[in-house]
Amino acid sequence: MKAWAVASPGPIDSGPLRLVERPVPRPGPRQVLIKVSVCGVCRTDLHLAEGDLPPHRSGTVPGHEVVGVVEVLGAGCQRLHVGQRVGAAWLAATCGQCRYCRAGRENLCVAPKFTGWDIDGGYAEYLVAEEDFVYVLSDHFDDVPAAPLMCAGIIGYRALRRAELPAGGRLGLYGFGGSAHLTAQVALADGAAVHVLTRSAVDQALARELGAASVGDAFARPPEPLDAAILFAPVGTLVPVALAALDRGGTLAVAGIHLSDIPVLNYQEHLFQERTLRSVTANTRTDGTEFLALADRVNVRVTTTVYPFEAADRALADLAHDRFSGAAVIQVA
Repeated sequence: MKAWAVASPGPIDSGPLRLVERPVPRPGPRQVLIKVSVCGVCRTDLHLAEGDLPPHRSGTVPGHEVVGVVEVLGAGCQRLHVGQRVGAAWLAATCGQCRYCRAGRENLCVAPKFTGWDIDGGYAEYLVAEEDFVYVLSDHFDDVPAAPLMCAGIIGYRALRRAELPAGGRLGLYGFGGSAHLTAQVALADGAAVHVLTRSAVDQALARELGAASVGDAFARPPEPLDAAILFAPVGTLVPVALAALDRGGTLAVAGIHLSDIPVLNYQEHLFQERTLRSVTANTRTDGTEFLALADRVNVRVTTTVYPFEAADRALADLAHDRFSGAAVIQVA
């Protein structure tokens, strides 16, 4: 099979990905072989390619927004069947035994595995996944718009929950790419006033089109104090900016797996009056199930730019340089 692998992490314009030939993997017990149709492009893939995330293994195939069809069942599979349309996401496996897993907090598992980091991901024609960590997809979304839901949507949903936005509250979104444009729609459907702060002119235009209450530069002050904010851009210098924009008791959730250094915070300006700063770490399968049902119900509109499989490296470069709005999706099959 053909696959894109991280040959040598480095700046995306230096070509860290290579198109390689590999044997089609075989599923083990309670695993399934998925023939990949499409795979979304996530900023985490870029962090892996550039080395911001240290590789867990050499020659990893990125990609964790996977949509495809079950082609082979491993021994002991009971939930899925051959020919079923499914999605594979970032969380690939957990130990199931640690105190976090037992408490329903599997996103904090002490021995997790992640798709496209610990195991080969969806920038390939085939993917092996644990049956218990695969999502059965409804027919509401075609393959291309379904792909970004598998991470951009799920992580955005968890970040929104972590931000504790009150009903009808005022939400600030810092950065407006694949995840934020989906999260905005969920918040808007719940009656929130959404303020988008991003440097990208094309993303600003998309935010206005989706119904944002205001749109401005990432370092600008929103027109009203925020009840909650989510930082999607991996830019640590935006943390004090977003904290200062919060109203009393507001919460800032940092949604990315990687963030540049945060400047020194001023307690009175940034944290006093019970402002809260918190991170978002992976997701639980419950998050995924809840979000996918919610996306169906509110009819989330997924803005995508489609790239051929042979241009997967260009899709990552375009992500790095803000050359598209919404989410990029690689057409594999």
